[in-house]
Amino acid sequence: MATPQQQQILREPVIAPPEGAEVQKSHAEPKLHTKDLDFFYGNFQALHDISIRIAENKITAFIGPSGCGKSTFLRTMNRMNEALRNTRVQGEVLLDSQDLLSMDVNDVRRRVGMVFQKSNPFPKTIFENVAYGLRVNGIHRRAVIEDAVTKSLNRAALWNEVKDKLHKPASALSGGQQQRLCIARALAVNPEVLLLDEPCSALDPIATSKIEELLFEIKDTTTIVIVTHNMQQAARVADYTGFFLLGRLIEFDNTKTIFQNPSKKETEDYVTGRFG
Repeated sequence: MATPQQQQILREPVIAPPEGAEVQKSHAEPKLHTKDLDFFYGNFQALHDISIRIAENKITAFIGPSGCGKSTFLRTMNRMNEALRNTRVQGEVLLDSQDLLSMDVNDVRRRVGMVFQKSNPFPKTIFENVAYGLRVNGIHRRAVIEDAVTKSLNRAALWNEVKDKLHKPASALSGGQQQRLCIARALAVNPEVLLLDEPCSALDPIATSKIEELLFEIKDTTTIVIVTHNMQQAARVADYTGFFLLGRLIEFDNTKTIFQNPSKKETEDYVTGRFG
């Protein structure tokens, strides 16, 4: 249950970069844009009135305590929540100003890839894991698939580690390698947006560092949105950061502002460790 202080903060408007701020400079329209987004699990409202503009070819991070709605919000952006029964969404989700909620779902999943908290390689070879999405999308020419697999593994900074064992089971890879394989699998179909839900939570610092380096490498061609409990990670990798609390987006701004000069006391309390 929200404290009186939390209830007060939830009644106040979200602070977002004003029109014309840096988030808007490089592109007239954001890559992703949600307007008045609500989401329900049955009668429980998990998201309340989320409106946000996510800049193209930038890294946007969402932070907040467990159960605050940030992962639910992430999954609305490629309609993964539709796999759950008795859920509904209200409001708008726009991808390049197009209504994402009315698009063919297969087209959405091709354009907006997702990597989960727990690495989930398929029970196939390393090669076939990366090739899977290509085959699903109707690509069957061996030369095209081989080229795409090589490029994707290179983009995921994994090629040099697996190039001599492409036909070995993916399950033989380390945890960090499996997570990079999942990223390579998502990148193989050239998504415009890559969503990552706590991708480093089960990884050691070295594997985490490799994932973060990878994000910097691919953001020139891919818009990246990451949910993380690790505030140091958000501070290291993100251009913009949003703070969620009790299903609401409390504050959204460039990352330096969020961590050094937040506008909301709740944000300040969270990033300084006073709650959450």
